[in-house]
Amino acid sequence: MIIPDGLNVVYEDDVLVVVDKPSGLLSVPGKGEANQDCVAARVKARYPGCIDQPSVHRLDQDTSGLLALALTAEAHRDLSGQFMDRLVGKRYIALIDGVLEGQGGTIELKFRLDPDNRPYQVFDPVNGKRGVTRWRRLAVENGRTRVEFMPHTGRTHQLRLHAAHEKGLGFPIVGDRLYGTGTGPGQLKLHASLLRFRHPVSRVPLEFVSAAPF
Repeated sequence: MIIPDGLNVVYEDDVLVVVDKPSGLLSVPGKGEANQDCVAARVKARYPGCIDQPSVHRLDQDTSGLLALALTAEAHRDLSGQFMDRLVGKRYIALIDGVLEGQGGTIELKFRLDPDNRPYQVFDPVNGKRGVTRWRRLAVENGRTRVEFMPHTGRTHQLRLHAAHEKGLGFPIVGDRLYGTGTGPGQLKLHASLLRFRHPVSRVPLEFVSAAPF
């Protein structure tokens, strides 16, 4: 279902909304009036009575795909707990700007924010926070590799850094304007393709799948 503000709503009920976010749209408001348009603001406008902070997790502005938001405080508390306790299943599809020789594996790197170059993240084996990602090669397409990422942790820019860093895949994600050669918003070829969790009220397992638009 496409709602008038352009959000693609793939699921909705009285306590929960799941949307398929386009690349280039913020998940939550940023700094300044120019950065107030976001998924959270559009959901609040669409659903009267929605709590003030409906987001329970985020996707980078340039990342597209599945995003869950809570409409009530109780649902927000439950869903946030599922994300914190790593009970949520997540998969991403990406195009890597190079040809990968391996079939798959696990990337484990420690990284942290570079305070002098926000929001850039840097590898730091001493003070960084551990990020773990499993990956699988799907196909090679015109000198690029289509990859499935299965993150075990949810660090900021985890998949982007794990792709680009020499201790990770060694190639950035296509269109990455921080770690690759992207020149603007909406170019990143990274898509949240699967989201799995329990309904915050009924406890019924829910699974949502979205095909990558690239």
